[in-house]
Amino acid sequence: MSEKNEGSISLLGAVSIGIGGMVGGGIFAVLGVAVSMAHGATPLAFIIAGIISMLTAYSYAKLSVVFPSQGGTVVFLDQAFGRDSLTGGFNFVLWLSYLVTLALYATAFASYAETFFSHQSFFLHHTLISAAIILPSLLNLVGAEIISRSETIIVVLKLVLLAVVIASGIAFIEPDRLAVSNWAPVSSIIPAGMVIFVAYEGFELIANSAEDIKNPAVNLPRAFYLSVGLVIALYVLVAVLTVGVVPEDVIASAKDYVLAEAARPALGQFGFSLVGVSAMLATFSAINATIYGNARLGFILAKEKELPEIMERKVWNQPSGVLIVGALSLLMANFLDLQAISVIASAGFLLIFSGVNLAGFFLAEKIKARKTPMLVGFIVCLGALVTLLWRSAYDNPEACWAFFAFIAASFLFEAAMGKLNSSKIRAWHEFRKK
Repeated sequence: MSEKNEGSISLLGAVSIGIGGMVGGGIFAVLGVAVSMAHGATPLAFIIAGIISMLTAYSYAKLSVVFPSQGGTVVFLDQAFGRDSLTGGFNFVLWLSYLVTLALYATAFASYAETFFSHQSFFLHHTLISAAIILPSLLNLVGAEIISRSETIIVVLKLVLLAVVIASGIAFIEPDRLAVSNWAPVSSIIPAGMVIFVAYEGFELIANSAEDIKNPAVNLPRAFYLSVGLVIALYVLVAVLTVGVVPEDVIASAKDYVLAEAARPALGQFGFSLVGVSAMLATFSAINATIYGNARLGFILAKEKELPEIMERKVWNQPSGVLIVGALSLLMANFLDLQAISVIASAGFLLIFSGVNLAGFFLAEKIKARKTPMLVGFIVCLGALVTLLWRSAYDNPEACWAFFAFIAASFLFEAAMGKLNSSKIRAWHEFRKK
């Protein structure tokens, strides 16, 4: 690829895509889970997850420059390993992982929305979860551009809000709560970092915009490193504030909306409500964008015969995948709890990022990259995945088994699609002979 092109997205725009992808619904959804696991060491847990993200960002940066495509991760895996059942299975895992993040965002939306009701109930919780998926699905069919055009404004609002909460809450931090004596054991800190890994996964969206970025050889790597670096700093500050300000008993009872509680000491009920509204806006926006992106990923995979042909069809001039993505994520969000969803989503992306790092390692000469960071990235991602599943086997075995079922279903489905496509090709050849 040439050193420069006439793309429409600047470095600042590319960094905004990365930050917008990461600072979406994830931080609002998983912060309470992280604090409940790591306690005073929550900032360290975010740093551990951030280091893994930065290592993987190196692979994405190098691969994106040489293989710019809207397909992003799918293209990288195909380029390294060819199109076969293995890469097809990984591509399906990626598609399903985005479905799980939709469920995560919808659950977070419901948790923050419930704080505005005086009485909570099972029915209210699941009604709000369902509304958080159904409404964006309809928007994607009739007018997704409404939210798409306002995405930059929403990203700025989220960052400004977090900056206000951090700045106003600094004076209320109690350092003793962050002391080593209040840290969870290492056996909990590392798994906590892996559970919250999903809060970082959005940086790979920069790769999907690589074709449109100005001077990609220079700006793509900078965009990946800057966006991940800035978000690591932001998340660590948010974690310090939350642990330092919110008492343990409040964290235990308000785990699903703990960031709102972190705003209460400095800003009172107004701050609590402000974070609640912002979290709902952020998660709703993230759901809308993820439905839009995953429906189009499904469209690409269907064209490559890795998903059924129905994903190529249109409904109101939009991919029918919008309805399929919405329906499947609706089921996941209503039948899995928040921590289980976090485990499955983080595990799914750790597996995918292991594959991307390995792809970079095999293509190192072609993409003019150093093999060592990519090999380290592969080993670290795989080790993190094993650690997460090992801990989940004790703490949340249902989530662990759900993830294995999730992987098995992906590769069995891909094998079935391969056989179906082979049968169609044979039938076509037989027809031509006649």
